[in-house]
Amino acid sequence: MKPRSLALSLLALTLAAASLRAEEGMWTFDNLPTKQISEKYGWAPDQAWLDHVRLSVLRFPGGSGSFVSKDGLVLTNHHVGRGWIQRVSSKDADYVKNGFAAATREQELKVPGLEVMTLMATDNITERLAKAVKAGLPEKEALKAREVEIEKIKQEMQQKSGLTCEHVSLYQGGEHWIYSYKKHTDVRLVFAPEQQIAFFGGDPDNFTFPRHNLDFSIFRVYENGQPYQPKEFLHWTQGGLKAGDLTFVTGHPGRTSRQDTYAQMVYSRDVAIPMRLKAMERRKGALVEYAKTSPEAARQASTQIFGIENGIKATNGYWSGLKDKEAMARIAAAEKDLRAKVAKDPKLKASVGGSWEKIERATQVAKGMAKDSLNVGTANSTLLGYALSLVRIADEEPLPSEKRLPEYSDANLKTQKTRLGIPSPYYPEQEAFLFTKGLEDAARELGPEHRFVKAMLGGKSAAQVAKAAVEGSKLGDPEVRKALLAGGKKAIADSKDPMIALAKKLDPIARELRKKQEDLVASVITEHATRIARARFAIYGKNTYPDATFTLRLTYGPVEGYPANGTLIQPFTTFGGLFDRYDGWGGNEAKAHGGAWTLPQRWVDKRGALNPSVPFNFAHKVDIIGGNSGSPVIDKRGELVGLIFDGNIESLPGNYFYDEKVNRGVAVDARALLHALDKVYGATGLVAELTGK
Repeated sequence: MKPRSLALSLLALTLAAASLRAEEGMWTFDNLPTKQISEKYGWAPDQAWLDHVRLSVLRFPGGSGSFVSKDGLVLTNHHVGRGWIQRVSSKDADYVKNGFAAATREQELKVPGLEVMTLMATDNITERLAKAVKAGLPEKEALKAREVEIEKIKQEMQQKSGLTCEHVSLYQGGEHWIYSYKKHTDVRLVFAPEQQIAFFGGDPDNFTFPRHNLDFSIFRVYENGQPYQPKEFLHWTQGGLKAGDLTFVTGHPGRTSRQDTYAQMVYSRDVAIPMRLKAMERRKGALVEYAKTSPEAARQASTQIFGIENGIKATNGYWSGLKDKEAMARIAAAEKDLRAKVAKDPKLKASVGGSWEKIERATQVAKGMAKDSLNVGTANSTLLGYALSLVRIADEEPLPSEKRLPEYSDANLKTQKTRLGIPSPYYPEQEAFLFTKGLEDAARELGPEHRFVKAMLGGKSAAQVAKAAVEGSKLGDPEVRKALLAGGKKAIADSKDPMIALAKKLDPIARELRKKQEDLVASVITEHATRIARARFAIYGKNTYPDATFTLRLTYGPVEGYPANGTLIQPFTTFGGLFDRYDGWGGNEAKAHGGAWTLPQRWVDKRGALNPSVPFNFAHKVDIIGGNSGSPVIDKRGELVGLIFDGNIESLPGNYFYDEKVNRGVAVDARALLHALDKVYGATGLVAELTGK
């Protein structure tokens, strides 16, 4: 019995229906279901509310955040900030494990390489792009014409606005937009709790509820050496939530695949996801093995292991949706219904009738290339990644922008160069260990006669190649990378760096594989997914939301528990519940499951100062996915009431479909954040800034 199958709300089915289920959808700000919200809750956001929220929310690398003070304080999850917290940590100052608190603004730590973005404007370029791509062009030519015009538009808009402009494809290519961002490049760490309270319960509790995680961190944006003054920021709630209250989540959901064709979902189920999981397990195994070599190795690898374990659990959850036979049958039936409607319209039939078959054939081609696609790469080497970027910049920069790989176009080249010049932690022992494992894995998967294996190993062992390349390379030094960039094509050609030499061997192999993928798979799927999207618009109208694309979205719903384990799961947990779970697992003396339910000593010491009734985490009926981590939870007043950090395990099939009965977001309550900052950490100055008091 699969409970989530009882109330599936599949995208294709809802398109055919009069309206979507009230809480389903990751909505773009230009197409909110305000009528639905108003009918159910008696209130809906107006433009002033939306502008306030949009300008308050930030995009982090891989997640979301928000401005929460007039002096540029930024709130996000601990797990979103964790890699950046580790970047400013050291062997002697482990801020991930032990936490960090800046007593003054002078003590706030600048985080090299961290950039956050505010969405300033969105422009629909669909009609202009349609004019640039002539009807009837073969898929490859249509894809290239579209890419050239997109880069032209991006350049025009960036020069005009001075903002960072990104192309956004919505509704599987049914719409094309330019999103323009203000980029903040001076970001400093202000506060982080200990890892053990941020991820209390560890991997066993991950993607579950009830939950007791204080998963937050605080940064500050600076501009010209002074705290940045954002035009808008979220004021801290003066009250708090109760069961049934309406909440909104604004953030950047990474990717969903609800509009994929049935054939694409079958490919993901049978090929892509199993191979991805295998690769993740291999990398996790290598990191765990390396972490055992020393305490310092364990510190270095901890964040990477955490990220991979989180990814493995999430990906298995996505996969479970595709293995649900009832769900897949409903998806197939919905697609059959849409195809039947297309077949009845002569014009649609002529342009779209064969699109599903062409996408299915493209997935079969992808299946034949899947092993190469997974294993032909940088083989777990940061240095080889640097080298490959340097080699490609040298080759691509002399070409006209429209002739380059998209990531090296004029609009993107500056970003690529900037990243190469940013200092980041570099551990030679870890690099050599992981590079060896990556090369061994590739050789085992592809065989000794494969072109990639022969080019990388040259008849030597993986350990020999990795050791010589890592020990002989200087690319771990950002000044060396910047010097090579400044020297251009000649400097790269003359370089004796062994990683540069390996990159020169790898590049033509990777380019050839990429060209096959683009010509035979990507261009076909892109073109025909766009045609199917246009057919949906023609038949059903634009009464739904697009798949997630790591762009700003809004979702909404009430604070609400859900049925599980033969009972009803409560909507809130409390500080009392945290200590109940701690006690129930034996306290700090017990080390069950690696000490998942232990607490930092300061929390044990401050237990008597805490109010056990204060809400800690809550569940609410919102439609979220990975990338929403760090998203603010907002009430009707536009005030911050919580912080998204997870979804329940039942929400993971939401990559492919939404189940309103059990799909829940999990958030830290705003009251818990203030109570902990005040009573546990004594951060009274920070509390005063957050509350405006």
